[in-house]
Amino acid sequence: MSIVKLNDRAVSNASTFGSITSLGSMVFIKKLTASSSATLSFVDGSDGVVLDDTYKEYVFTFKDIHPSSGGNDFSFQADTGTNTNYNQTITSTSFRAFQIEDASATSFGYRTGEDLAQSTSFQPLQTNLGDDDDQCFGGILQIFNPSSSTYVKHFIANTQASRDNVGGTTNGTGSTYNSYVAGYFNTTTPITRFQFKYSSGNIDAGDICLYGIA
Repeated sequence: MSIVKLNDRAVSNASTFGSITSLGSMVFIKKLTASSSATLSFVDGSDGVVLDDTYKEYVFTFKDIHPSSGGNDFSFQADTGTNTNYNQTITSTSFRAFQIEDASATSFGYRTGEDLAQSTSFQPLQTNLGDDDDQCFGGILQIFNPSSSTYVKHFIANTQASRDNVGGTTNGTGSTYNSYVAGYFNTTTPITRFQFKYSSGNIDAGDICLYGIA
């Protein structure tokens, strides 16, 4: 009989009672801190970054990501080998839910302007953030087996923003925006680097951390 034990993202498998293997773990790799940064890039083999077959899953975490100017989209892309164009082909889906602090408006729906269909554009993760200090976002981005030379590279992102606008119109009322994005890089070539940026302006502040799932 096989036993599977789940514990904080880790999975342990055993064929008999008493032979449970050691649980996996989330291994910290690298933190980049923005300070009016045009881009933040994680490159395998550079400055302690690991994005090879050491791990089959990698996780980026976003903490208090704040734009230098309002109305811009935070997005990411990837590339292979030593290429630095960050223009891999992506197909993705995008959903979003929001609620205003005074409950005067709520919504949940598909975001046709934030998905990609065989596009080499940057993939939006959070859109239209303002630049005042109470607007920022956090969340996670999971990348599955980016070093595979056989399969396409899947990703899932879930981010949460505080904003004071709805539908692109600033109304002075705080709101919560939860965005879900998933898709794949349509390449069987190993991905070696990821880049994050705003559609315009700089990343004013915030931390992005990279972890490997052992």
